[in-house]
Amino acid sequence: MKNSNNNFKRKKELPFRLNLIFFTVFALLLLLVGQLGYLQILYGSKFQAEVDRTDNTVETDNVQRGMIYDSTGKVLVGNEAHQAVLYTKNVGTMPADMYRTANNLGKYLKADDMELSKQNIATYLLADTDTLEKYENRVKDHNELSSKALLNAATDLVIKDDSKISNAQMNSARIFTIMNGAYQLSTTYIKDDGVTSTELSQIGEHLSDLPGVKIGTSWSRSYPAGDGVKALTGTVSNSKSGLPSDQLNTLLAEGYARNDSVGQSYLEQQYEPVLRGSKSQTALELSGSGKIIKRVKQYAGKKGDNLILTINEKFQSKVQQIMHDASQSAGGESTGGYAVVMNPNTGKIIALAGVNRNPSTGKITTNPLGTINEPIVMGSVIKGAMVSGALMDGVITPQNNTLTDEPIRLAGTGAKSSWFNPTGSADMSVNAASALQVSSNSYMMQLAMKEGGFTYAPGKGLASMNPDVFNKMRGYFQQFGLGTDTGVDIPGESSGLIGPSGMANIGKALDLSFGNYDAYTTIQIAQYMSTIANGGYRIAPRIVSQIRSSDKDGKLGPVQSSTSPQIMNYVKETDAQRALVKQGLYDVVHGNNQYKTGGPLAGISPGISAKTGTAQTVTNGHQTVTLSLASFAPSNDPQVVVALALPGLGLDAESNNMDAAKEIYKAYWDTVQSKSTLVNPTKSTSTSAAQNLNSR
Repeated sequence: MKNSNNNFKRKKELPFRLNLIFFTVFALLLLLVGQLGYLQILYGSKFQAEVDRTDNTVETDNVQRGMIYDSTGKVLVGNEAHQAVLYTKNVGTMPADMYRTANNLGKYLKADDMELSKQNIATYLLADTDTLEKYENRVKDHNELSSKALLNAATDLVIKDDSKISNAQMNSARIFTIMNGAYQLSTTYIKDDGVTSTELSQIGEHLSDLPGVKIGTSWSRSYPAGDGVKALTGTVSNSKSGLPSDQLNTLLAEGYARNDSVGQSYLEQQYEPVLRGSKSQTALELSGSGKIIKRVKQYAGKKGDNLILTINEKFQSKVQQIMHDASQSAGGESTGGYAVVMNPNTGKIIALAGVNRNPSTGKITTNPLGTINEPIVMGSVIKGAMVSGALMDGVITPQNNTLTDEPIRLAGTGAKSSWFNPTGSADMSVNAASALQVSSNSYMMQLAMKEGGFTYAPGKGLASMNPDVFNKMRGYFQQFGLGTDTGVDIPGESSGLIGPSGMANIGKALDLSFGNYDAYTTIQIAQYMSTIANGGYRIAPRIVSQIRSSDKDGKLGPVQSSTSPQIMNYVKETDAQRALVKQGLYDVVHGNNQYKTGGPLAGISPGISAKTGTAQTVTNGHQTVTLSLASFAPSNDPQVVVALALPGLGLDAESNNMDAAKEIYKAYWDTVQSKSTLVNPTKSTSTSAAQNLNSR
């Protein structure tokens, strides 16, 4: 009886529990329906708008790079157009989408050969969803890993398997790798050169099966005047090399794509913001799912502006050849030759030529920028600055500047003498002008001792000489541009090499005085002589004359900016001091002393003023000399400066520098400027030249 009652109770409780469950479920369903209705009524339009939402963004494309012209309008660096295949990664594009596109495109296009890493190949293979699933299933505990960790593990397995792929797959993998490296809505070149007409036609027929792929134009740099100009203008990266790795983050932040072209060196790098132009902009309207609904070209882009150089290409080529021939014929330990030709009144560089020579092999390579980054111990060519400094320091005056050229004999050292008076048999009185004419080392050393507060007497030591004489002499030299930046508008300039100073090296101050200690660049020598020629204005050398835009037909357009002479400093000499130095430089060529050093230059017309230089050097363990020269013409109205250096020559070299200078001047008057434009070209006196310069 008791068991029967218990069974009855259980049967009675079961419907109650079921009813409670059904009631709870029904209540929850009512709440859910109510919430859905609430959302539909109050927020339905908002959610529908979100589904129909469109985004606006901008797609950019590259434009043609600005060109580089010489001073006569001749194209030095141009652009060559190529048919190209491009790819734009749309919003929401997945690896699997690119995998299919790359495989389809690979049927019609042979990608450029490029080395793919095992990582690149693995990424390509795993973009196929079936392959990805197969490798993910091989990963231990794959269900417990995040998607990123799982992909990394699958990639490791593919690399470990070292799967071999067919040639067709390798071609597609190269295309995929390029696509995969693109940002969303950025355009990249899949192949920017060498696309065949067959490839273009087949791709054009199948564009509907190749989402994101299009046919366009690419540009590469061309050099109508020859590739040698690249040593001066620099180079540009291409889509294969991509952006320089050391500038990658900076350039990406400035709006470059990874495969954009960018100036890598020299003028191409220095003037990158001018040459690059402005990319075209296309406004894109995207649906909420990322599909492109509409394209509207907003800005067609602007071709980069053009550089007009001060260089005369025809003359530049001649000077380059002159330096090549001078180095080739020098033989021995010659390490090359460098020449700068510039306008002393504006700083415009008319030619910048140079070659390097390997003494061991005799091989010669073009290196015009050695003129700005190769410091050389130049020798006596700098004596004009030494005399000017002594005049400004007051140790000599235009009225009182006569000393005796004699060997300098100091305690504990061998005699130091002028080239023509090693034993003292040619002792003679020289003033500042004649000291320059005969290139007296003795005179310069005596000036240095005077500037150092030392009274010379044979056999006396330099212990009482003020070591600040190094700073004093270098300070005067720097006013002319020696041993300091010239301000040239090309990156990579060297300020020269400065030897040790102080009391421990006090004897070297004498070597410094006649140019056999510190090392200077050829462009510093050109600036130094220009400063003397133009009346004391140290003007920054310039190789870019103008920046000009392009007309619609691609020809040179309006001037955007012009380069004005930039005065670095003014050398405060008196007219008399300046005239005295100029007289000495004139007499180097046209003087009457039997020891004048520039006599072979006297036949140059219009007449020039100059300072030659010879430095005793050691090259590859051999005793050698450097021959240098700095000059201006015409002497009465300087309009051109020629500076050159030939390092590492044999000890018997004598006139290599002057022979080269003669050829350069002839080429200048034949190529750049007619002698008929000169006023009184045969009147060549330094006095009238000083009057002309100081009247400006």
